Amino acid sequence: MKPIRVGIIGGTGYTGVELLRLLSSHPKVELSCITSRSEAGTPVSDMFASLRGHVDLSFSDPSEGALEACDVVFSATPNGVAMTHAPTLLEAGVKMIDLSADFRIKDIGVWEEWYGQTHGAPDLVAEAVYGLPEVNRNSISTARLVANPGCYPTAVQLGFLPLLEAGVADLNGLIADAKSGVSGAGRTASVGSAFSECSDSFKAYAVPGHRHLPEIQQGLAIVAGEPVELVFTPHLLPMIRGIHATLYVRLKDTSIDLQALYEDRYEAERFVDVMPKGSHPDTRSVRGSNVCRIAVHRPQGGDTAVILSVEDNLVKGAAGQAVQNMNIMFGIEESLGIDQVALVP
Repeated sequence: MKPIRVGIIGGTGYTGVELLRLLSSHPKVELSCITSRSEAGTPVSDMFASLRGHVDLSFSDPSEGALEACDVVFSATPNGVAMTHAPTLLEAGVKMIDLSADFRIKDIGVWEEWYGQTHGAPDLVAEAVYGLPEVNRNSISTARLVANPGCYPTAVQLGFLPLLEAGVADLNGLIADAKSGVSGAGRTASVGSAFSECSDSFKAYAVPGHRHLPEIQQGLAIVAGEPVELVFTPHLLPMIRGIHATLYVRLKDTSIDLQALYEDRYEAERFVDVMPKGSHPDTRSVRGSNVCRIAVHRPQGGDTAVILSVEDNLVKGAAGQAVQNMNIMFGIEESLGIDQVALVP
């Protein structure tokens, strides 16, 4: 098999450099181009010294046409950019994996309401496959456009999924209490993510409504077969990487063996690890890895299940899952390039 020629649109952010880290050692990949209008001509290793000796490319302008010569292009750009590239790339026979939110939400009106702009490629939204492998693996395998899930939506959906599939969850009043490291805000300088602002502090944000809410509700409703009522509250933690989602759901059937339910559902999933009964997974156990670790509890034997779901927001929550999707799309071993052990400490 010839190497998969890979291009990246927007390689200067945290998700972009994470893609470069993973793809540079992928045995089936040839990195062909990395674009950035602002950094065109700059060697990648000048910006990211961690990639010295691994990535020899320089950033290029996306208008130069190199992207159309790729087999697959990852778009690691702000919302609203991927939709401007998708029609041309797909027409050229290039597969595309979008790490922004441009193609995640099927209802165009809902997307435009939450993201505050007019969608530039609404005809492609219906075609795009939502790239959560644990749910849509078969569809991903034949897709030419994949909408990579958001970081919070990945942790939350994987946590709730077995209960909804089994039909034992009360769909009214699901609660997702989620926390993320500051890298989730991106690499662009902002007061809120400055060290002196977020260090030694902990706060909730976007309580009235976060952009990931409709994405999560859409995914859960598809699994449940009906709308779900969800309260989703994100928090900012004074750490760089990681998401911890504590999920609450009222059970309609308290006789169910939660541990067995989750172990059976994810037994064949390489990148979902159901911890032993009574566990409390921490974010450092997934730092730098593509694994989502889950533990299930039923406090005091009551009718409320508490699910703990942790992931690295830049790997399973973004770049790692995108590479996982690429592997599926090209029919190669799903774990190639993303089977790293977590970094501890």
